[in-house]
This record gives sequence, structure tokens and C-alpha cells, in this order.
Amino acid sequence: MRSLNILSLNSGSSSFKFGLYRVDSTGTEQLFGDSVSTADHPDAMTRIASVLAASGMPPPDAVGHRIVHGGPALRQHCRIDDAVLRQLQAAVAFAPLHAPVALAFIRFAQAHFPGVPQVACFDTAFHAELPEVARVLPIARELQSEGIQRYGFHGLSLESIVQQLGNGMPVRLVIAHLGNGASITAVKGGKSIDTSMGLTPTGGVIMGTRSGDLDPGLLVYLMREKRLDAAQIEALVDHQSGLKGISGLDSDMRELHKAAPSNPSARLAIEMFCQSVRKQIAAMIAVLDGLDLLVFTGGIGENDAAVRASICASLSWMGINLNEPRNRLVINPINNATSRCSVQVIVSKEDEQIARHTWALVA
Repeated sequence: MRSLNILSLNSGSSSFKFGLYRVDSTGTEQLFGDSVSTADHPDAMTRIASVLAASGMPPPDAVGHRIVHGGPALRQHCRIDDAVLRQLQAAVAFAPLHAPVALAFIRFAQAHFPGVPQVACFDTAFHAELPEVARVLPIARELQSEGIQRYGFHGLSLESIVQQLGNGMPVRLVIAHLGNGASITAVKGGKSIDTSMGLTPTGGVIMGTRSGDLDPGLLVYLMREKRLDAAQIEALVDHQSGLKGISGLDSDMRELHKAAPSNPSARLAIEMFCQSVRKQIAAMIAVLDGLDLLVFTGGIGENDAAVRASICASLSWMGINLNEPRNRLVINPINNATSRCSVQVIVSKEDEQIARHTWALVA
């Protein structure tokens, strides 16, 4: 199959990344890439077009979009047409932090590159075959038919880890994707069998501004006693919680590290984040009946040696032991010789996965 130039658009909760890739059956080659804050996404749209024009890069043959949540109807990567756009619009309620921005980028790409195929690549696709014991939520059965279930997210990142491991892929793998959004996933034989996020990307471990799992009674209490409506609850759990809510300072782990020596709230936020993550890693080890490899990825997972060390220090009971110099310098594996399982830091390559899936659907 022929080589294609694929424009990959990756809109996350805190950043927007884009890149142009040349893709064929032998692999992918990045021609250029950049990222901006998601808050600046209107400028990012113009920037993409100007960079392509000014650089002399070839125009894209297709455009691939990261879509966090396609709802119950869209669980596999697909070409975008009017019917898919309607389904994406209907699924906005599942991912209100991400979906409106992604839809804006689709409309921009359609307008700026008329006639060029557009492809939707779903974070939920990697988890589409979750076993019932993980997928079904413990709520009234009649609600399950409406698509209320565990979906799981960060699928493109997880796919990229599996892709990079290749023949070195172990049977029992836990991937800790730690960034502004964070999730822990148990992978057995290359397939997701359980994951920390649930119906939406708000659940699971503590995140930058998202609460992670909460006692549902807390939300009922806030509605009943504080008279908070749905929009206020959503703002609370998506924008005012997590590291930002605990610290009262910032959602950025780097800023919390700077403040921690003199600020108890910053220290508490870091400690709570690490405890939240290690608890989920331990849960996934139980699901897998053991562990062969633990992978850290995402902005925090790839770059914060202190957080990795704190998380793993309390997992020594099951044989996870880091080598301090290797962890600090990110020399894989970062575990020491006495560790019962391997621990690695692997860079997430979501954009490359988007390009790869787009090529497969278009070529």
C-alpha cells in the first residue's frame, strides 16, 4: 500500500499536539510536530495551517483526530462522515472536557482541507473488549442498556506502549499513564482486562484538576444540602478538584514540587496522588494474578522520578524495587536486580498511533 502524509491532531485536557507523519506499511516517519496549551486551541488551528504553508511540507493526504469518547455507538476507529459527526455530538456529555475541542478541530480540518479524508481514533477502542466483570457497573440493570458502563480511556497511549514493546510484550503488564489526566490499566496478553477510569475520564485516580473516584453519596450530599446543580457538580469534579483542589495552588505537579518544602498542602497533594496511583497499581496486580512489567508513561510518569520512586517504595511488599540512579536518569529498566518484576519508563506516542490508524483506514 502506498505512502501517505497524515496530519495527526491530538487534543487533550491540558495540551494540544499536532504532527505530520509519512506512513507506509513499513512504519511512520515524523516530518514535524508541535504542541500548545488547549486554552489556545483557536490559535492552534491557524498555526497548523501557517506551519504547513511556511515549511514547504506536503499537504496532508488524510487527517486523524484523537477522540476521547465516542459513546456506546462508536468503539472502533473509523472514517468521519455526517453520521459519525452526529454520533460524536451526541456523546459530548460523556467527555465534556475533551469532546467540544475535538469537534472544533474536526470542523476546522474539514474546512481547511476540503475533500481530505478525516479519521476518528478513539481512546475507548483499546478497552472495547473489557470482560464483563470489569465493564459492568454495579447499578440497576436497566441502565446498562443505555451505554452506562466502564469504557476506559488513554487507549491510544496504551496501544503505543504495546506497539513499542513488540515481541518483548509480557503476559502481565500494568501501564500507569500519569499526566494531567491519569489512569492505571491491567493488560493481559496485549489486551485490556481492567482499568481505573469508568464511564467518563473523571473517574479513577486523583488527577490535575479531576477528582478521580468519589463516594457517590458526596455528590448527593452536595446536591441536597448545598443545592449544587449538574453544571456546578461538573465544574467541581472536573476543574476544581484533584491536585488543584487539595493544594489550593496548582494542578501542575512541577509547581507543587517547588512549593512542597514550605507548603503542607502541596506536600499533601503529592502524597495523595502517589497513594491513589499505588492503590490502583496494587488492584491491577491482583486482577492480573501477578506482574511481569510495570510501565510509567504520560507527562508525570515519564518525567517525575520522585513520584515514580514514591509510588514504587510502597509496592516493595510485592517485589518492586527501583534502582535510584537508573530511575533518576531514566535508564530502562529502572528497577534494581532484586526486583521481582521489570519497571520501565516508555514515552507515550499517541500521535504516531493516530497516524498509523488513519493510514490503515485510508490507504
